[in-house]
Amino acid sequence: MRKWIVGIVGGRNCSKEVEKLAQELGKNLAKVADFLVCGGLGGVMKAVCKGFKSKGGVTIGIIPGYDKNDANPYVDIVIPSGLGLARNVLVVKTADVVVALPGEYGTLSEIAYCLQFGIPVISFRSWDIKGVIKVNSLEELIIKIKQILKGGNFESNSGVRRRQLLLWRGKK
Repeated sequence: MRKWIVGIVGGRNCSKEVEKLAQELGKNLAKVADFLVCGGLGGVMKAVCKGFKSKGGVTIGIIPGYDKNDANPYVDIVIPSGLGLARNVLVVKTADVVVALPGEYGTLSEIAYCLQFGIPVISFRSWDIKGVIKVNSLEELIIKIKQILKGGNFESNSGVRRRQLLLWRGKK
């Protein structure tokens, strides 16, 4: 059986409030996902990895440079891409579902890649864009992730439904 990977995108710099939120999200995700993938650096990425790892989860960081030592200390598997910001494609393509937390244009590019590739993306206090599933609480976010991973019904702002997700996963 294939393992589920949740991707987290968000700012490399963040406020204490967002850091706390990301860490709490990581703790909750460890209950529903097998792996967490992110860009492996600081800010949101570091906080979510810390939370996920604290609950026994395995974290994957796809970093922009070549030096594995650039990854935050909570990344278990470091993939040094050497691709700069182009590594954002790898982050989202690795995930089964992506969660966007507050961030700037790098986060926006990752959201755009999700929409382009048909990867479900959920915004929690991040960009409000057509096609992105928007949630207002951590509880609602975890419920949406569970629905998506289990192939349940969900709907984004653009009407993406279960059938498209199953086709994307290669199921009929």
